[in-house]
Amino acid sequence: MRADLARLAYRGRTASIGFAHGPFVRVDAAPSGRHASGTPEDEKRALRAALESGGRQIASLAHAAGGEAAQILEFQVVLLDDEDFLDPVFAAIAAGAPADAAWSSALDEQIADYNSASDEYLQARSSDLADLRDRVLRTLRGGTAEAPKIPGGAVVCAEDLPPSRFLEIDWSNGGGVALLRGSPTSHVALLARSRGIPMVVQLGTVAEPAQAALLDGERATLELDPSAQQIDVFERRRDAHRKSRAAAHAILRRPAASWGGEKIKLLINIQRVDDLDHVDAQYADGVGLMRTEFLLGQGAGLPDEETQYLAYDAVLRWAGNRPVTIRTFDAGGDKPVPGFTEDGEANPFLGVRGLRLCLARPDVFAVQLRALARAATLGNLRVMFPMVTTPDELEAARSAFVDVVRALQARRIPAVLPELGIMVEVPAAALTIERFKASFFSIGSNDLAQYVTACDRTNGTLGKLSDPLQPAVLELIGRTVDYGRRAGISVSLCGEMAGDPRCIPALLSCGLRELSVNPSALAQVKQTIDRLSRGDARD
Repeated sequence: MRADLARLAYRGRTASIGFAHGPFVRVDAAPSGRHASGTPEDEKRALRAALESGGRQIASLAHAAGGEAAQILEFQVVLLDDEDFLDPVFAAIAAGAPADAAWSSALDEQIADYNSASDEYLQARSSDLADLRDRVLRTLRGGTAEAPKIPGGAVVCAEDLPPSRFLEIDWSNGGGVALLRGSPTSHVALLARSRGIPMVVQLGTVAEPAQAALLDGERATLELDPSAQQIDVFERRRDAHRKSRAAAHAILRRPAASWGGEKIKLLINIQRVDDLDHVDAQYADGVGLMRTEFLLGQGAGLPDEETQYLAYDAVLRWAGNRPVTIRTFDAGGDKPVPGFTEDGEANPFLGVRGLRLCLARPDVFAVQLRALARAATLGNLRVMFPMVTTPDELEAARSAFVDVVRALQARRIPAVLPELGIMVEVPAAALTIERFKASFFSIGSNDLAQYVTACDRTNGTLGKLSDPLQPAVLELIGRTVDYGRRAGISVSLCGEMAGDPRCIPALLSCGLRELSVNPSALAQVKQTIDRLSRGDARD
């Protein structure tokens, strides 16, 4: 956000902790080259081919990434097939415009509209549109839809970075991301944290060209063409960070974390079955959140009952006697699914999503409930519903589940009704929590903070307002936990707050004793709680 006197060091906000020292690479440049235009029909064919090439590239990234990343990329795939979106472009070509000029002009106009939209969700998607624009232009101008390769270990600098571009980069040799805009709660920040890639956002203007960079995710600094002294200080800090992480992993092997004389259960969030392969997952007290949206991105059409059952079976077998909480489809909002979610909603985050969508599509919902009812016979399964606003929604879902179980049992298929709970992420639910007849509550801090503060968590300019440590957010968390204690109902938190060391003291003070985090954050969270319990927590 500001440069020092040498104009070579910049400070922003931490999105993902870590350290990177490598080549400095800017990725803002528009695709180069020229497009040799032809007849309107030639131009239409060229654009269709470029759209198909871009679509294949994004679909390949989605397939390789899986999980929530695949759902995020669906937005771009859907746009490339949206005739209403494409009709003005083809109309301009029919009027004589070259394909690249027509495409670029239309996308620039759309990007400007998204940036000026009152809906912050749409504002945040402007970088996805810019990515689509550049993918197609690269093909039209003689290249490929794939962006230029980034050298291994590079510090990648951009205005913003769409998830698809992040996933194209090979992070196997390290590296980091420095964004001039961006947000710590954006989709790309979530991807960076899950992969352990350092990221600093909201750096402001970085005008100087540079050959090398130091990115410090703890101090949220970017240093360009550093001196030997700067490198020495950086390497000592990176070494201390590595030792701290090694100590944190050693703590994983110790007895359960505790605070104030009470055991703290540490569970993990998983986006797909493969996440259980993480080396730290074995130390978890169970699975606090299994997202099921990854099943919606596999193959053509919606997943059948057997596909879902096998995925749930694999997780329950891994867990043994440990609890596994599976969330029903949380599609909609920023996760459109062709053939399932509704098109054309003015504000998808406030639209038909989560349980609202499942209740509106009983045909799809029943398939998932059948698979879950069968899986419930295999282990310690709990099922929770997302985006619940009223008790009536919970009861409607429970009734549908009971009907499914009875129908399966009537056919002599082993099935039981598991414990049912809700995600507490809508303020209306948190304010009336005592009205919900749930077996457990799981607080979704990402959406809860977003809805309480009326701030899109992907909008970097609203970072201070959308901070989950806002008193209003903590009050609703405390209210939910307090009711759970009085009623004997377990309460956990599975949002990003649970994995943020900065937030853990406040969450423990609210009374939370169950936290569910990404496997990669498990060691650091346990170390943080250990330090708090010994009274030597560090800033």
